[in-house]
Amino acid sequence: PAGDLQWVDAPDAPPGVKQVVLWGDPAKGRFGAIQKFPAGFSAPLHSHSAGLRMVIISGTVIHGPEGKPEVRLPPNSYLFDPPDYKHTTKCDAASDCVFFLEGDGKFDIKLVEKK
Repeated sequence: PAGDLQWVDAPDAPPGVKQVVLWGDPAKGRFGAIQKFPAGFSAPLHSHSAGLRMVIISGTVIHGPEGKPEVRLPPNSYLFDPPDYKHTTKCDAASDCVFFLEGDGKFDIKLVEKK
């Protein structure tokens, strides 16, 4: 039940990002989790080593692929980021963003430094 979920700080993620690991271990390999971004959250241009699949449960995630317009993803939306896909990630300021996240491997964040 939702009330039994134990939210913890997501390792290797910006402050304020919480998660509940459902299976696997994001620090070691394949995993499934529910993550939460606080309202107004914003992550700069970055990528991940593993492919990530996301299904939005609540709130609106704003996904910004490098060089392309941002896309607003309301509840029930699906997103796949392949490995090393450069993008920004935000959560609309109206409410927290909660989503199911499945990773093909270890979770990491590789920031892209602007020149």
